[in-house]
Amino acid sequence: VHLVESGGGLVQPGGSLRLSCAASGFTFSSFAMRWYRQAPGKERELVASITSVGGSTNYADSVKGRFTISRDNTKNTVYLQMNSLKPEDTAVYYCKVQRGVGYWGQGTQVTVSS
Repeated sequence: VHLVESGGGLVQPGGSLRLSCAASGFTFSSFAMRWYRQAPGKERELVASITSVGGSTNYADSVKGRFTISRDNTKNTVYLQMNSLKPEDTAVYYCKVQRGVGYWGQGTQVTVSS
């Protein structure tokens, strides 16, 4: 299993970013996918999840209405569209698949600052 996140960077408050997580080594379309984040000095938290065929999504209260998780099973990729970003969204963002054990990507840094 291999997960590679990309799309992070520095953005001003109110800006947008789209994160991508490219997956390989398993049957992507058969598994739910999740995005987590970890800010400095804080626990890693679940941000959003999506079912295997994308029919159902869930979000942390802190990002509802601002973030959208989606997936393209033809590209083995899950996305996180982040709008109206706030400084408190600053964190390393990880994607995860639970396939027996949990597999994580290496993370991508998102920094929201003016």
